[in-house]
Amino acid sequence: MTDPGSRPTLGYWHLWRDESGVSHQQRCELTAFELKGVGHADPQWNNWQPRGEATTVFTVQPVGWLGDWHENPAPQWIVPLSGRWWVEAMDGTRVEMGPGDLSFGEDQGCIATADGRRGHRSGTIGEQPAVLMTVQLHVPPVMRPCHLR
Repeated sequence: MTDPGSRPTLGYWHLWRDESGVSHQQRCELTAFELKGVGHADPQWNNWQPRGEATTVFTVQPVGWLGDWHENPAPQWIVPLSGRWWVEAMDGTRVEMGPGDLSFGEDQGCIATADGRRGHRSGTIGEQPAVLMTVQLHVPPVMRPCHLR
């Protein structure tokens, strides 16, 4: 076995809403990694998230696609597989992501502003579609940033 090194962290963007119904994005980290083998494989660093029902959805957002103000349909992990996309929260924070980035969308229950902002906006970047894998969790949203570890 090779040296597993020190406990890793994995960064992700968390799109969440506060108690007044405004969405924000914050950079967070998964930190609860445990060194354990799977089957007969050497030990590896694993971060188990709570077990529960989930729906996996693959999306292909065409070049120039714009998702005007909307909320995520459920708390969901979003994993870009190819292409690039952006997400803008109600507070004006805009994040661009591509393969290797990770986002957790949890902006359900936002309150619409006078100018029609509610949840987030998102869209593709560049000259290729953004291909995303989402894992929609069947759980209620938590109004606290970085609660996933």
